[in-house]
Amino acid sequence: EFEGLDKAVDTSDMTFRMESYKKNVLKSLSMMRCHQMLTDVTLVVGSERMEAHKVVLAAASPYFKAMFTGGLRESHSPTVTLHGVCPTVMSRLLSFIYTGDIHITELAVCQLLPAAAMFQIADAIKACCMFLQRQLSPVNAIGIASFAEQHGCRELLTKSNEYIMQHFAQVCQEEEFMQLTPKQLIELIRRDELNVKEETEVYNAVLRWVKYDEEERRPKMHCVLSAVRCQFLTPKFLNEQMKNCEVISKIPACREYLAQIFKDLTLHKKPSVKERTPNTPRVIYVAGGYYRQSLDTVESFNVDTGRWTTLATLTIPRSGLGGAFLKGVFYAVGGRNNSPGCSYDSDWVDRYDPTRNVWRPCSPMSVLRNRVGVGIVDGMIYAVGGSAAAEYYNTVEKYNPEEDRWYNVKPMNQKRLGVGVAVVNRLLYAVGGFDGEIRLKSVECYHPETDTWWDIPNMAVPRSGAGVASIGQYIYVVGGYDGTRQLETVERYDTEKQIWQFVAPLSKARSALSVSVIDNKIYALGGYDGQEFVPTVEIYDPITDQWTDGVAMTSARSGHASAVSYQASILGNNISGPSKGVHHQSCPSRKGGGTT
Repeated sequence: EFEGLDKAVDTSDMTFRMESYKKNVLKSLSMMRCHQMLTDVTLVVGSERMEAHKVVLAAASPYFKAMFTGGLRESHSPTVTLHGVCPTVMSRLLSFIYTGDIHITELAVCQLLPAAAMFQIADAIKACCMFLQRQLSPVNAIGIASFAEQHGCRELLTKSNEYIMQHFAQVCQEEEFMQLTPKQLIELIRRDELNVKEETEVYNAVLRWVKYDEEERRPKMHCVLSAVRCQFLTPKFLNEQMKNCEVISKIPACREYLAQIFKDLTLHKKPSVKERTPNTPRVIYVAGGYYRQSLDTVESFNVDTGRWTTLATLTIPRSGLGGAFLKGVFYAVGGRNNSPGCSYDSDWVDRYDPTRNVWRPCSPMSVLRNRVGVGIVDGMIYAVGGSAAAEYYNTVEKYNPEEDRWYNVKPMNQKRLGVGVAVVNRLLYAVGGFDGEIRLKSVECYHPETDTWWDIPNMAVPRSGAGVASIGQYIYVVGGYDGTRQLETVERYDTEKQIWQFVAPLSKARSALSVSVIDNKIYALGGYDGQEFVPTVEIYDPITDQWTDGVAMTSARSGHASAVSYQASILGNNISGPSKGVHHQSCPSRKGGGTT
């Protein structure tokens, strides 16, 4: 209520700020307008006349200030006729000027905002934008963005575009999406921030858009298709489109474009575009592991908040399992339940839904696999090597999530337990491991087109239980066990030059750790240092070639699985929007009349 009061200050000299004063003055001014006391201007709006005070209008609106103080004819006239605004809207704006309160409805906002913008009443504009922001839904987000751009509402435009990016999967199903011009569509799907689980969502959205008005839009298809990141579609999908898609078959340029991308993918060329990076929570999932016994605990780390969160437990405790995140789902593959009273290897595969915080079983693998390596190629999860009891595997199988089915592929050249797996340009690399006799420095590369494994140059140091990950053309092998001790060394393989080199070591030697990559940085999580199990997290930056300490896990563990999600489908994140959105014929649309 006031400033300047302090026991240490001389109370004979004080400054008061009376918050009630502003309210009382506004209330008095509003009463005077209602009773036409000291009013000096009549606003004529349509067939209605509204009394007001020039000084109040000028104080609230730069538009009226210029009118009444700039020497214009209106500055001396007791009557001013206003055009481009209806009486109801002007009445609400006058009420806001005199009270600071404004009543906004879905029907009124599409007229209120343009009028507030015309009269340059900033707080009324802000109120309308806040109202529209709260109405955002997949049905109206594109129209609201267009409306905001039309009236210069930058913050609302930013929020609307962010909503469209984050909820693209829902937005692209709606009528407004179908009404986009080719230029608008290209601008939208080129955005790095587009939040999709896979690029097929963007491709299929473009096809629906073309089919909505095929004769008119077919000539624009090639330009639009070029904005889709087709390099991240699978060869199988591309082949199906070239053979079966009627739209593509009618456009030779599109067919040739997809054929070239198909060729580049099967030749394992480096993509010419980067993967999308949506502005959604970046989360590392960690499942299972070992600490005195196999664990069923699961936790996630939000990179943006720097916090670990405990999630629903695994269906059975497991260590030596592999992990993968695919199409919004976290998969836990294989492992071993080494708990008091029971000890057995597992062929189990479970999937975790972050939106519901629940685990569900998938089809099991063809064999039990402990200390299995896991990687993803073309939307398939590969389970590589591992062991069951004293039997060590060179076998490999892949899982199709759409069919919930496993398929055997060509075995590796060597048996590998505790193998690390990485994928670069659709080639799957099996790194190191243990064959039952020695720790391995050998590395193999799997070609999915030919179903063959090729040997590539060996690492400098044999190791099993290392963390393995890829960034760009490089494969990083972090820590591990060489048969005598845990390792702190880190090696990097250049897949283009086919050479290995050492980079900065971990600050603490460890094996049975996991690694995950976010923002081109490697997170090394947990493990065993030769004496104890650790919750330690270290972060490697390839640009500086330095490791820094990260936020430790809530519990120590080794032999756990980890994977990264960039998706919006994180526990507690509502993406449905309001049940009712602004969608009225009175609001302008991109084609001049329709929806917001």
